[in-house]
Amino acid sequence: MARSDELRLMAQVARMYFLDGLKQAEIAGRLLISQASISRMLARAREEGVVRISVAAPRGTFPELEARLCERYGLSEAVVADCAEDREEQILARIGEAAAHYLETTLQPGEVIGISSWSESLLRMVDAIHASKRLAAESVVQILGGMGNPAVQAHATALTSRLAQLTSARALLLTTQGVAGSEAASCALRADPFVQATLAQFPRLTMALVGVGAVEPSKLLADSGNIFTPAELAELAQRGAVGDICLRFFDRDGRTVDSSFDARVIGITVEALRQVARVVAVAGGARKVAALRGVLRAGVVDVMITDRFTAAALAESEMAGEAAHAS
Repeated sequence: MARSDELRLMAQVARMYFLDGLKQAEIAGRLLISQASISRMLARAREEGVVRISVAAPRGTFPELEARLCERYGLSEAVVADCAEDREEQILARIGEAAAHYLETTLQPGEVIGISSWSESLLRMVDAIHASKRLAAESVVQILGGMGNPAVQAHATALTSRLAQLTSARALLLTTQGVAGSEAASCALRADPFVQATLAQFPRLTMALVGVGAVEPSKLLADSGNIFTPAELAELAQRGAVGDICLRFFDRDGRTVDSSFDARVIGITVEALRQVARVVAVAGGARKVAALRGVLRAGVVDVMITDRFTAAALAESEMAGEAAHAS
């Protein structure tokens, strides 16, 4: 068969398949060619450039930005939510909705979900989950101590209990402070049998839902009382800390920042987080950019859910940093 005849037949097959919507078996029957030959021609049509497939991104979606974040930070997935304004309240609402949709569409039966306390973005996620979705998990485990100021105590409890209710799972609360008053107090609190029972679930986690904090604590965390003293926060900043997951701090290059008061935190460790199959970070806003960059460079996070302004800032800052390094 001459080359031109081969290309003509290839184009005919491609047109019948992609434009006319015929199945391969139907094309084979009409052209009296084996289905295996039709399949090979369709594959070659793409290789030869006879068929070119393009995907038009719908308005309000950002696939190129998501792909760039995945490539730069080694993420398995990035979800960038559309947001009309670069304001924290609007950002929290949009990323909460995006995180709820992500959980609704990816949750597998029997999952053991870890969830961090004192995260406004995760609160918004839980509020946005549709009760009618009939999600199913085994357990929802609180991975950072949730006891604190009684005025805001309901936030930490609601995160775990409400998510467990929405996923028909049992709730395992970490009924202790996130930050103990001393290392000795931390050891004593960990000895409580109920606390030990929850801590023992950490190796079983299949997914961890976490917020990302800056060194300067959020209002929710500050109001809870689960924070370090101003002197301790200053020491963390001096050591290069830029952000945290569950009060485990990282510097701008993603290295863990150890301190003498790290032992006072009652919650999941960085080492334990690295063992979780899927760590999903939900965070956004201008004040979180440096924190997110450091945390993402640590390689702990698998899935990032953020807003378009934060995602663009992360991508731009990375490109600027690479250019500066190259010069």
